[in-house]
Amino acid sequence: MPSQHPEEVGYGRVVESYVTRTYGGLPRFLVLNGGRFLGPRWWHTTRFTRHLLNDAAAITDEELEALLGYEWRSRLTAAWLIGVDRRERFRARIGDLLLASEVCYSGSAYCFALARFGTHADAEILTAYLDHYLPRTDLHYDQPAALGALLRLDAHLGTHHADRFTEPDGLWDEWVKGVGRLGYPSHTPAEQHRWTDLQCDFANGWTSRWP
Repeated sequence: MPSQHPEEVGYGRVVESYVTRTYGGLPRFLVLNGGRFLGPRWWHTTRFTRHLLNDAAAITDEELEALLGYEWRSRLTAAWLIGVDRRERFRARIGDLLLASEVCYSGSAYCFALARFGTHADAEILTAYLDHYLPRTDLHYDQPAALGALLRLDAHLGTHHADRFTEPDGLWDEWVKGVGRLGYPSHTPAEQHRWTDLQCDFANGWTSRWP
């Protein structure tokens, strides 16, 4: 999928408006990527979250498409806005971008959006991603985020899609061993499940405060 600056499609200010506005000296995309706002001690959490919710409701589908067609910072931010507002009409687009894995960092935001949508269709997308990328023990992409999202969906839907990945000596264990030899840290399924829960419960909690 070719990358195109939003200004080339008539949305020249969309990056400045939604992606790079700052909080405590940090641009929004960096705060989203690092998860600083999920901790209880960051002084800017309330302001950051209020703006995030307002922008998730206000941004148009066309502006979101412009961001999704650009680089990782814009795609990451767009996916968060989509997930917060639960714009399920972007499901197929998010799924295509996740599977393509063209750029760094944004994949975890796609997984967050799918976890927020919360349906069987989202579980199928995450399952397809893990089927494709867990056998690649030479690639450390967004396998942890995808598994965490799938585990949350299994818990929510009463399904067991993740079981065959997490069985002892299964695809997950083999992938962890493979990327471990490349110097990447290990990830347990429980840790990834908790991280996805933290992200989604944060979004659920704030959206219920400000309808």
